[in-house]
Amino acid sequence: MNNMERLLDAAGKLQGEKLVIGQGEIPFVQKGSQKKSLLKSALTPSEFLVLQKECEQLFPGRGAVRYNERTVVADRQAERIVISMSEEKPLHLAEMLEFMVKKRASDLHLSTDCRPCVRIDGDIVVLEDYAFLTEEGLWQELEKVLPETKRMEFQESHDTDFAIDIKGLARFRVNFFRDHRGCGAVFRQIPSQITGAEAIGVPQAVLDLCDLSKGLILVTGPTGSGKSTTLAALIDHINRNQKKHIVTVEDPVEFVHENKLSLINQREIKTHTESFKKALRAALREDPDVILVGEMRDLETIAIAIEMAVTGHLVFGTLHTATAIGTVDRIIDQFPPNQQAQIRSMLADALIGVVAQMLCKRKEGGRRAAYEVLIVTPGISNIIREGKTFQIATMMQTGKALGMKWLNDSLADLVDKGEVDPEEAMSKAIDRDNLKSRIKSKLGQGL
Repeated sequence: MNNMERLLDAAGKLQGEKLVIGQGEIPFVQKGSQKKSLLKSALTPSEFLVLQKECEQLFPGRGAVRYNERTVVADRQAERIVISMSEEKPLHLAEMLEFMVKKRASDLHLSTDCRPCVRIDGDIVVLEDYAFLTEEGLWQELEKVLPETKRMEFQESHDTDFAIDIKGLARFRVNFFRDHRGCGAVFRQIPSQITGAEAIGVPQAVLDLCDLSKGLILVTGPTGSGKSTTLAALIDHINRNQKKHIVTVEDPVEFVHENKLSLINQREIKTHTESFKKALRAALREDPDVILVGEMRDLETIAIAIEMAVTGHLVFGTLHTATAIGTVDRIIDQFPPNQQAQIRSMLADALIGVVAQMLCKRKEGGRRAAYEVLIVTPGISNIIREGKTFQIATMMQTGKALGMKWLNDSLADLVDKGEVDPEEAMSKAIDRDNLKSRIKSKLGQGL
């Protein structure tokens, strides 16, 4: 047993929370506000150097390790070593996922050298009762759920996506990755029961679009804005009310739909098909009425989706854009200049609606979506075709009777109903000055 191990054992017997070793100082153990010296004299530079080298051998790198049933994290500085010692809970993935579901967290974050974190109502919450995760310990838990088909992909590219279904608990969308600390993972909870479109507040004008036989409907918003939940609700709405054949192409499959009035086939990238574009080409031979494209990632996928919408299919897709008007520009701008005129013309014929959304914290807990809705009329189609998308704003302002809605309209409604705090609405607004004046006039109070 070397000198560092003796100090660690002494600190453990005293149930210390920190072991502090400094050059020119007497090593001491800290527990709460109390400190207890472990030696009678201060360390000389040579004695400190010996302990520093022993510490490096015991705790290589900067990760947390297990020592005598405790999680130990060593912070080595030039003239001081601070070792945090704890008896926090070790990670058991199955228990952690149960805890996540119980707390109604949307995401579980596991990273090397960090405590586990969950996202509740949009906020990251660090689980202080749990130990810092070591790479070895974390990987032992993670590989229990890693499908063999994804193992090679993770080894080669250092990230992979897949979904797992834990019977009696929930379904999870999973991402494994490596970063500067080591391995990590994010688990997103996918509710086993699909919430109806009416329950999550999808505007009626958007539900009406689901009755059409062809066209492109885009659901947009930043990551974590609830796009997948809205898409699942729209597909479920069709499934409950129409006799259609629905094909979904996802990476991975998230919400699992059971056949109701419709027949649904759900295909997963890398599991059931090679790529989005290949799956969409194949879908043309599968007699679909409705097609869901989980993510419109590349130009070819976007072009095929637009083509399918023009040629007699109802197509749903997602993009990471914040506004309905910005979605139109984003699609066109992704293409090379020599193709933009053709895409603009095809999009004008295909697009029938855009739903942009943000998630807001509710006063009573949970979250509620605020929607911006663009319904594509013949007039807006002409504007898209002529490349004058800046005029869409005026058309939306005069098209409220058709169900068109600005994001600020939706945010102001949520504040007016008392569901969302004004400050929360302001944080989600694109045009904050406009919303600020509207909220002031409605509530008669300043922000």
